[in-house]
Amino acid sequence: MSKINNRVQIIGNIGNNPELKVVSTGKLTKLAVAVNEYKRNRKGETSKKTYWHNIIVWGKLAELVHKHSKKGAQVLVDGKLVNRSYTDKAGKVKLITEIVAREIIVNYTKQAA
Repeated sequence: MSKINNRVQIIGNIGNNPELKVVSTGKLTKLAVAVNEYKRNRKGETSKKTYWHNIIVWGKLAELVHKHSKKGAQVLVDGKLVNRSYTDKAGKVKLITEIVAREIIVNYTKQAA
């Protein structure tokens, strides 16, 4: 079996129009992806919970995601989880977990109008 260290895959919908930035280390696109989870209780009633994931895309893939996807599109994201921290304006340290994408597949048939 090959060694798999840090890998995550999600399928969800883009919650914002992807934002392309040029930074000192290259091109970067940020987007948020919503993943819905449905559960059925003992009475047979279905409830939905939405989980939001921050996605970071680098390089040529960042350009393609920015150009060819938009809010509402269904995507499959394959990448790795990373944690980073920063200090907010109040001086508190905040921890953020993000998915750094290795591959993104956009389902054009599910694009929002």
